[in-house]
Amino acid sequence: MSRVVVFDYGTGNVHSAVKALELAGADVTLTSDRTVALEADGLVVPGVGAFSAVMAALKAVRGDDIVDRRLAGDRPVLGICVGMQVMFEHGVERGIDTVGLGEWPGTVTELSAPILPHMGWDTVTSAPDSVLFRGIEEERFYFVHSYAAQSWTLEVMPPFPEPRLTWAEHGAPFLAAIENGPLSATQFHPEKSGEAGIRLLKNWIGTLRD
Repeated sequence: MSRVVVFDYGTGNVHSAVKALELAGADVTLTSDRTVALEADGLVVPGVGAFSAVMAALKAVRGDDIVDRRLAGDRPVLGICVGMQVMFEHGVERGIDTVGLGEWPGTVTELSAPILPHMGWDTVTSAPDSVLFRGIEEERFYFVHSYAAQSWTLEVMPPFPEPRLTWAEHGAPFLAAIENGPLSATQFHPEKSGEAGIRLLKNWIGTLRD
């Protein structure tokens, strides 16, 4: 059974995430302990609320360093909702530009849509070779957000594989999920997405010891 840490840094839907990961078959620990987080087979970084608040909370417990060290060692990390957004270089909310973790280039900005937040169940267009969406390509997932990454600029050179990009649309296209080596992320909440979300988490857990 894969050992997964849900990173507990004071924000995010942590208890729902723990329950969903357990249903998906993981041995789950909720903690901000540095050693445990670094040594786990997989680390989940949830996040709700403002980009700036999530970044401040992460830095307060050195979560930025933990994520960076895990990825440098090819150790899997999964970001959820704002936990996905902070993987980018910047987030701009209500005129405030906050520096993110910088694992991916780009800026998270407000969606251009007549109704915000984008809230409820929606479909996605998954990457043709997606691992996360294997067997659930036609399912719907639960979103609640007003901001997202709306472009992808990372250039990957061989022998590194191309990132797998999954898109959705609310007013305009935005990135709904990314699979990029050891770093994966979803803008939607798999822990709130019923059986489809559990199957996605099970797919991710299946990659932890590949």
